[in-house]
Amino acid sequence: MIVRIWEGQTRLEHSEVYAKIIEERDIPDYKKTKGFVKLSFLKRDKGGVTYFRLLTYWTDLATIANFTGPNLEEAKYYEDDRQYLIDFPGTVSHYSVFAE
Repeated sequence: MIVRIWEGQTRLEHSEVYAKIIEERDIPDYKKTKGFVKLSFLKRDKGGVTYFRLLTYWTDLATIANFTGPNLEEAKYYEDDRQYLIDFPGTVSHYSVFAE
């Protein structure tokens, strides 16, 4: 199993709106993708900023392409993310899960 890790930030005042968008738009999108196993969306507030971290779990690297397309290392963004995110990391990290 592979975990894909994405990180992003919003201003604190956009935190709840962006979290709701994640719940209503992003999570269903992940769940309908072939090869998706599970996810954990994390957030924390610090100094006027909310930090988000997304961990998605996939059966293997090949199945991640069902969601991302051929460039597995590139972060996937949605059109309205630019309204809320204050940074746009271009890449994500992948790790093999060896124990749970």
